[in-house]
Amino acid sequence: MNEVNRPPRVGGWTRFVTARPRLSLLVALVITALAVLAGSGVADRLGSGGWEDPDAESTYATKALEREFPASQPNLLLLVDAGDASVDDPAVAAEAQRLVSRLTGEKGVVGVGSYWQSKSPALRAEDGHEALIAARITGEEKQMGETLDRIAPEFRGAHGPVEVSVGGPVAVRHEMQTTIQEDLLRAEVIALPVTLVLLVMVFGSAVAALLPLGIGIVAILGTNAVLRGLTEFTDVSVFAMNLTTALGLGLAVDYALFIVRRFREELTGGAEPLAAVGTTLRTAGRTVLFSALTVAVSLAAMLLFPQYFLRSFAYAGIAVVLLAAAAALILLPAALVLLGHRVNALDLRKLLRRGRADGAAAATEGKGWARTANLVMRRAPFFALGTTAVLVLLGLPFLGVKFGTADDRQLPSSAESHVVQQHIRDGFPGSPGGGLEVLAEGRATQAQYADYKQRIGALPEVLRVDGPLVKGESAYFTVLPKGEAVDDPAQGLVDDLRATEAPFDTKVTGAAAVLVDSKDAIAERLPLAAAFIAIVTLLLVFLLTGSVLIPIQAVVLNALSLTAMFGAVVWVFQDGHLSGLLGFTSPGSIETTLPVLMFCVAFGLSMDYGVFLLSRIKEEYDTTGDHEEAVRHGLQRTGGLITAAAVILAVVMVAIGTSRVTNTKMLGLGIALAVLMDAMIVRSLLVPAVMRLTGRATWWAPGPLRRLHDRFGLSESDGAPEQTEAEERDKVAVPG
Repeated sequence: MNEVNRPPRVGGWTRFVTARPRLSLLVALVITALAVLAGSGVADRLGSGGWEDPDAESTYATKALEREFPASQPNLLLLVDAGDASVDDPAVAAEAQRLVSRLTGEKGVVGVGSYWQSKSPALRAEDGHEALIAARITGEEKQMGETLDRIAPEFRGAHGPVEVSVGGPVAVRHEMQTTIQEDLLRAEVIALPVTLVLLVMVFGSAVAALLPLGIGIVAILGTNAVLRGLTEFTDVSVFAMNLTTALGLGLAVDYALFIVRRFREELTGGAEPLAAVGTTLRTAGRTVLFSALTVAVSLAAMLLFPQYFLRSFAYAGIAVVLLAAAAALILLPAALVLLGHRVNALDLRKLLRRGRADGAAAATEGKGWARTANLVMRRAPFFALGTTAVLVLLGLPFLGVKFGTADDRQLPSSAESHVVQQHIRDGFPGSPGGGLEVLAEGRATQAQYADYKQRIGALPEVLRVDGPLVKGESAYFTVLPKGEAVDDPAQGLVDDLRATEAPFDTKVTGAAAVLVDSKDAIAERLPLAAAFIAIVTLLLVFLLTGSVLIPIQAVVLNALSLTAMFGAVVWVFQDGHLSGLLGFTSPGSIETTLPVLMFCVAFGLSMDYGVFLLSRIKEEYDTTGDHEEAVRHGLQRTGGLITAAAVILAVVMVAIGTSRVTNTKMLGLGIALAVLMDAMIVRSLLVPAVMRLTGRATWWAPGPLRRLHDRFGLSESDGAPEQTEAEERDKVAVPG
């Protein structure tokens, strides 16, 4: 084919991103500065909830009770400690009544009640030395936080004969949000310098090491601006900021590593900087694009779930992935054109090469990975079966998973709201604040209410039924379970209450009911989300490879690489092993949405590494037609790169995992383990073993699909899919 007649796609793109490199970088700097302004204050607009299904029965009942019976949904609890005295002591009671009067007069506070008014046993500790004042702070989440900040200092501390501590759901959420923001700042302070040191060790060149950090910062700041804009239209979880930082740095490092590494290879081979950028974009650039799409697909699956906690991670994740890829494919090539051979400046590794030429150093690079590939392929059945057995074994603890809700035990044991809730759990009967509410709607007589109360009071797991409190044609009952607020018996009680016949419409809410509804919503949509991820991933990998078998292998092996993460989550965070070392309180369960979130994020990152490896194997196979040599060459060229990227991403995730909030700790440490297992076990051992067993059949596809790939698929060559890179290099000597 004559050069002038060849499709201009790659050349056109290269010219587009490198024609005005200084202008491109200047525009990027201006846009980043605007993003800093647009994203300022985003953390203050983010919520700390989002675990409930907005369309569930429990959500409807909660909103109705908040509207009609504000006192039925207390979110502020004041724990009044009388010391050695009894809460019924006259002096204690008088001081408590003064506190109740002051709280009643506070703006934004309604439904104030206390033990000293109602004499309810549920509001008095069993030892008689502590009791509760309950109230509801009204407004949106931000307004509730502002109200809490205003009134908490006035009530916290010593008041005559009593000591007051502030707790309740609103205090837990507010303290969690503040803690996450503080921890995220600390994680960034840890991750950025450590990442820079690791990048210098990987690249040698301090100049090259700064490029991935720059891409990551652009992606993070841009995503903060996107999240700030989204808060104008929808709820966004504060937890999503952790993912923004982790993926922004991690994926920027992945993409920049891949592109800069290929650019330096081309320079070492004698190419001029502009030509090296063109080859890099044609090969590594296309791989980065496909990798970003596969990660975005995995994260997009969370949009199928109704909980805004999960949807927030999709918003943040998709934005940061696309921004990291865009920066890597637009800004990074411009920077590489300007730097040219200076990308290797300040190469600290020259001190260790003892006079070896760069070409000699490059020639020996990756030899260890080549030997690993040869060893694995010689004993492919052993490595395939052995690694699979180990991964399955590590995942077995997940079979005992128990799902729960996020509560005060997410916070450090020293946090005030955690201390208050722990006192209530340990010392008060019937888990006050964690009971169930039954909303009754429709006209009814007192006799009908009394009959219904008697029937639900007779249920096996019911400790006591209070109410009804009637307002117009609505009423509500408070049902206290015998055990914990969200344990298995309490969840069973939700089903029993909903199955109990009544002469009016009933809706059940409360912590256990929210958990039941959340589990049902996830179970209903999980097959759809899994099918979405699998089908789109299969399609993308097929377009990358042209094979029918490789996409299936990729999906199965990626899923297998996550078993260790899920097993560790249960063994460590549910069962409480290492809780002392890691500094958290185990609630004995896993928050319902966390496994979904961790699967989507970890699966996407695993596909990220999988695409890097498969694209290099495919490139070599297209050039040589030798299957085993392609596998060996692919691992040789990408094994160190993938491992370095995984280690750097793991460092970022571990920094996130230093959070004092258990869910964030679980997310960070769990995904760190997943990416390390994927890079060091699955990509290094299992993938080459399986590809050796499947042999040349790995690349088979039926005729119609092969023609589809020839027309629409990704080819690492610059022209038609059948043209190899070797032919491209030989074109000058032998015109086509």
